[in-house]
Amino acid sequence: MDRRITAVSAIETLDSRGNPTVRVSVRLDCGVVSSASVPSGASTGAHEAVELRDGDARRYGGKGVRKAVDNVNTVIARAIVGHDVERQVELDRLLVELDGTPDKSRLGANAMLGVSMAVARAAAEAAGMPLYWYLGGATARRLPMPMMNVLNGGKHADSGLAFQEFMIVPVGAPRFSEALRYGVETFRAIGAALRARGESIAVGDEGGFAPHLPGNEAACALIVEAIEAAGFVPGRDIALALDPAATSFQDEGAYLPDRAEGPRKNSDEMIEIYRDWIMKYPIVSIEDGLAEDDWTGFSRMTSLLGDRIQIVGDDIYVTNTEFIRRGIVERCSNAALIKLNQIGTVTETIEAIDMCRRAGWRYVTSHRSGETEDTFLADFTVAMGGGQIKAGSLCRGERIAKYNRLLEIERELGAEALFDNPLD
Repeated sequence: MDRRITAVSAIETLDSRGNPTVRVSVRLDCGVVSSASVPSGASTGAHEAVELRDGDARRYGGKGVRKAVDNVNTVIARAIVGHDVERQVELDRLLVELDGTPDKSRLGANAMLGVSMAVARAAAEAAGMPLYWYLGGATARRLPMPMMNVLNGGKHADSGLAFQEFMIVPVGAPRFSEALRYGVETFRAIGAALRARGESIAVGDEGGFAPHLPGNEAACALIVEAIEAAGFVPGRDIALALDPAATSFQDEGAYLPDRAEGPRKNSDEMIEIYRDWIMKYPIVSIEDGLAEDDWTGFSRMTSLLGDRIQIVGDDIYVTNTEFIRRGIVERCSNAALIKLNQIGTVTETIEAIDMCRRAGWRYVTSHRSGETEDTFLADFTVAMGGGQIKAGSLCRGERIAKYNRLLEIERELGAEALFDNPLD
């Protein structure tokens, strides 16, 4: 039965950094009204779809999104009102055609994604099924292994650490709810260890602690210490994952992993650092270990380390099939990070995931540093069945909302819920 869209509207709301973002509502002829809010990144790839900002310094330092909101309320609304809400692919294609630019710069990826997500949520509600089943089918039942950000650096914190994310991965947990418990207890142990050192327990953009440690390796050592203090076995119960976000500390083709204080490194020297750390610490995944334009370096890193750990590309691919296709051909990684707002519609995001599947790659669905309380990502992750999620740390409501939604999904699925270690 067709469910027609009768109204589309948007407002300017705030994300977790207090910056404006777009919230879209879609109304159907059956009375259903569903909304979606769009996240925003700080460490962004050069080729991400454009997040349309007003640029008016008199409002929010130029970060207002009134233009994007107006595009939803006028151009997009006129185009999609009257359409069947269940025609997700058709509607997303219409959005892309309306924009007409390769980077979503006319309407704004934030405007387009808000509509795309709200349409999917409205269709699911009208169909009387959870969003993860609507998008993934009735067999969608795999809960993701969480990569939980416990220490922040780079562009996400003023901690002095060049690497952006130090994460824990509860690889030994028997189910998602236990994985979450493993993470919480380790996160608290990290806080206790920092207090004992007289370090700050303030948190960064994604909720991880932002202490002033001697360097990136010291962060790994601290986490392993905390895993043991929490009563877990490093490597068996809880492993480590890193997101150096190396583009942020690349300068004129060289890397400065110790900020401005240490020696400059080339790609091969960075790979040697990672190789050494893999021997010392239970690291199972490294994301953006090299810069977004270092395709040759990524290929060498995957050739040397890809049979031992997961090599994830984020800024190099930006959830774009054009770049993922190149990565597959050049064997630049064995996994891709997937972010809805990097590409701008639900359909294009699923196409990127489908390309990863065909190549035999893993894929990790991810939040952004400027998040909202919207839990779309949790349902989307279960729908896509990749078995991995980055949703941030074990504090801050916009992060916890995703974890709590996954707990609800685990309860809804009951004995049918599947949880395993995709990195095994």
